[in-house]
Amino acid sequence: MSAIEIKQAQVEATLRLGPVVAVVVIDVLADAVPLARALVSGGIKAIEVTLRTPVALDAIRAMAAEVEGAVTGAGTLLTPSDIAAAAKAGALFGVSPGATPVLLDAADDSPLPWLPGAATATEAMSLFERGYRLQKFFPATQAGGPDYLRALASPLPGIRFCPTGGITAATAPEWLALSNVVCVGGSWMSAAKLLRAGDWAAVESLARAAAAR
Repeated sequence: MSAIEIKQAQVEATLRLGPVVAVVVIDVLADAVPLARALVSGGIKAIEVTLRTPVALDAIRAMAAEVEGAVTGAGTLLTPSDIAAAAKAGALFGVSPGATPVLLDAADDSPLPWLPGAATATEAMSLFERGYRLQKFFPATQAGGPDYLRALASPLPGIRFCPTGGITAATAPEWLALSNVVCVGGSWMSAAKLLRAGDWAAVESLARAAAAR
């Protein structure tokens, strides 16, 4: 088995932990551990911390060190340095909204299991040529929705997707019913207003409902 096949198997194992990967934005570092604990308590173990805030890498370190059962990854990886920083912070997987030749080369050289993004058939095929049978479909709702992804299932039978972007608790079931969808990525369990209020009970409740889908 090649290095990329091994890393893709690791990505698949993470995506199959549950029907939803929690996509979170951490503005306040102190929120990281209680948020992760609430998600895990509700049954959502895969947590993608987006690298959109200054504390994101520290949040990954804290979750990885202090929250048993959390499989913490890094999202919004845009550059080779992002991939390197995510791996150094202890991320167990990485996610990108798209893919570039430079980013693909960096991912090949990194031990970090990586989920690259695609929004078109051509992008998905290009990634598949590089060994990526598991891909993020982004931005899922805006790029065509469930009907578009359903249309890719027959011509691209070897690819499975994690749609992310604009997916809600109400729309997730339609995505999860698709044969080429492994899971979905969603941020509704960690809405900013819940984090500001420190309402970890609500986060856990939403996570429990998501895990039961």
